[in-house]
Amino acid sequence: MKKLIAAILFAVCAMPANAASVVASVNGTPITDADVTARVALMNKQGKSSTDNRRVALQNIIDDSVKLSYAQNFNAVPDDDTVTAELKKMNLGELSATERAMALSALRAEIAWQIIVARTILPTVDVTAADIAAERAAIAREQGLPIEMTIIRLVDIPADVAAKLTRPASCDDAMQMARDLGGVPQKFTAMQYELAADIRDRVATLAPLTWSPVVDRSVLLVCSTKKTDEYGKLDDMIEQNATFKQAMFIADQQLKQLRRKAVVVINDDRYKL
Repeated sequence: MKKLIAAILFAVCAMPANAASVVASVNGTPITDADVTARVALMNKQGKSSTDNRRVALQNIIDDSVKLSYAQNFNAVPDDDTVTAELKKMNLGELSATERAMALSALRAEIAWQIIVARTILPTVDVTAADIAAERAAIAREQGLPIEMTIIRLVDIPADVAAKLTRPASCDDAMQMARDLGGVPQKFTAMQYELAADIRDRVATLAPLTWSPVVDRSVLLVCSTKKTDEYGKLDDMIEQNATFKQAMFIADQQLKQLRRKAVVVINDDRYKL
């Protein structure tokens, strides 16, 4: 019996250090606790930490494995020189050997996935006018467009007075209407992207010569808009953004399907999703 126990202890001690720390596997490829720790460190260096770091890190490693496996079918896995060059551009500072290996693996998977999206998904995306309009509206609210806007603002206006404002025939008509109701209208011209965020958000989708709803006892009216030379170039960018967003949505759905097909085994209860 003593010899049997000794043999078992010897066998356990002789096992590779990593064997006892395998927390999961993807299609038979092991993922160790040290791998997860390295991925968490990498996430922190990239400012991507979360409240559930280790589970997120494990999911990212699983996704990397799935992406690379799929990319091999298209000969889309980047070479070492390409990946190393991209890592240098990231300026992550000093990395341990494990962190460097993890960073290279993550980058290889991301570049491969971008190649897959460019080759197989982007060519199939056909954005509609509605998609482009939605993207333009989002940019208008978030950062503003290169559009010159002439705006009337009325402040300290009671709700009952605001209710009497009707659609004016012109900007001058709007100014006179505001005065007739006892207000002191302010008229100014500015680029949409120069406006304060709260004002920009209120006028971004406001139809010309239409009073806005009352917010903080103020109303706004857009007299006129004028597209600048920059707007034409922006139109191309907006279409590209709309196309890219739709492509990434399709890619995300495809990744979910690939995850379901992969054989993922979680050995450690701490990481079970």
